[in-house]
Amino acid sequence: MSAARRPLIAGNWKMHKTIAQTQAFIADLCARPLPLDDVDAVLCPPFTALAAAGAALAGSRVGLGAQNVSWAEQGALTGEIAPAMLTECGVRWVVIGHSERRAMFGELDERVKEKARIALAHGLTPIVAVGETAEEHAAGIALDKVRRQVRAAFDGFADDEIARCVVAYEPIWAIGTGKADSPEEANAVMGAIRADVPGLRDARILYGGSVKPDNIAAFVSQPHIDGGLVGGASLEPASFAALLEGARKGAAA
Repeated sequence: MSAARRPLIAGNWKMHKTIAQTQAFIADLCARPLPLDDVDAVLCPPFTALAAAGAALAGSRVGLGAQNVSWAEQGALTGEIAPAMLTECGVRWVVIGHSERRAMFGELDERVKEKARIALAHGLTPIVAVGETAEEHAAGIALDKVRRQVRAAFDGFADDEIARCVVAYEPIWAIGTGKADSPEEANAVMGAIRADVPGLRDARILYGGSVKPDNIAAFVSQPHIDGGLVGGASLEPASFAALLEGARKGAAA
């Protein structure tokens, strides 16, 4: 694993935690011994908690991420959030194209590309999520689907721009089900993604979908898996800390 592919654990809290709960989580987490010399950690709380989280994380080595960003700088876009609004809160990472955004809000590949482009322009690191449905997995077309999503997300990007991004492979059928993909199968898909897009050679590719402290090491020990985009298992400080330690052990294996 290259130095650029240092393990990364990103906690996607989705629609969980108030401001007070976020502050309490961060206070607890930052009081723990964390392996941050070897693993990067990012928390992605709801928009309402970003400013408070940014203040609470100031001076720490835990990064702050957002769960979405607009494709536009500003304008009459009710409910959207501009990249400058995120960076003002201390955000440095942003999840783009999560399957829930694609399925529930009609977010298409072209929009994912626009969001990744504007994120980079504002110094944000996009975490571009891709993945197949259970039906696509059963039909044996998972790799075709994921390749299409990755190519579309980075269409027109220079290799050095792609290298500044992170890809998160999340099989949709594994999200929140407790049934993770096998590390070997996930690694095969992620290796194919890396080979397919030259700019991803030294970029980080994460696995997501029922990631837990007891399986993260097995994923990160694979040659093409550089960490995890984690949902439910990131909601408790002890669990998140255990994920970081598991990633450290997996990378050292």
